[in-house]
Amino acid sequence: MAPGTPFGPGVRSLLLYLHHSHHVGFERLSRMMKDLFGLAVSEGAIANAFRRVRTGLDEARAAIKAKLLTARVIASDETTTRVDGVTHWQWVFVSDRAVLHDIAPRRAKSVAETVLGDYRPGVWVSDRYAGQQDLALAHQVCLAHVLRDVQYAIDCGDTVFAPKIRDHLRWAIRVGKRRTELKDSTLVAYAAKAERRLDTLLAIPVAHPAGQILQRQIKAWRTKFFVFLTDREVPPTNNVSEREIRPSVVFRKVTNGFRSDWGAQVHAGYRSVTGTARLKGQTALQAVRDLVNGTFVVA
Repeated sequence: MAPGTPFGPGVRSLLLYLHHSHHVGFERLSRMMKDLFGLAVSEGAIANAFRRVRTGLDEARAAIKAKLLTARVIASDETTTRVDGVTHWQWVFVSDRAVLHDIAPRRAKSVAETVLGDYRPGVWVSDRYAGQQDLALAHQVCLAHVLRDVQYAIDCGDTVFAPKIRDHLRWAIRVGKRRTELKDSTLVAYAAKAERRLDTLLAIPVAHPAGQILQRQIKAWRTKFFVFLTDREVPPTNNVSEREIRPSVVFRKVTNGFRSDWGAQVHAGYRSVTGTARLKGQTALQAVRDLVNGTFVVA
């Protein structure tokens, strides 16, 4: 056993896994260990076990961040969390080989800028929140979010502009799903067609107020809709980052957040390690065990 703890790597890995992946609170976790394994682990001992693993998590996050900053395409999202009763923001940055979570006291663009430093990826994929803008050479907005606004305009009564935009964006997404079957020249032709059709739709006179609002929004974002059509690495939505951050949303709702800043940083490190491990087909428990053993490697 390592000096200072009576619990080996298997117990510490299981504690981390049950708390951060399955949202089991400290009190219930202590009871579970007693009932299932006959092991007396107090809530304080659980907290100490998590504190001891933080150094390894911080080192792993640094390696994951270095891998993220080699990616050409990065998708990102953010959501609220609670730290000692105060609203914070949990950010996630996803590439094809790395997942990085960061919990910060603000939602400002400076959080993403701090993560990126001097690095600028080729394409950024996100929703239309201002703090996610101008972080890369090109930007693909999430068309799922746009379609949600389009549906709202339709529900409000716009029967002229919004339905045509909905059909056009759905057509573009269907083309994107066929990119592996299409030649580069074909994709360029489709992208040109998408742009021409969008220009035509934006010229339609719109009388309904909801349609007018939607038209103004699309005009403001019109250069960021179809990046994915000619770039096979770029998705049309930021669903990958939303899926990655969703377990932390559930964690917040079940546990009501974190009592301390160090607890929040442990969670960010845990989600970074397990999210990155999933990209190479490794389970969360395997990744945590490797981390506790000191053998976790970012591919």
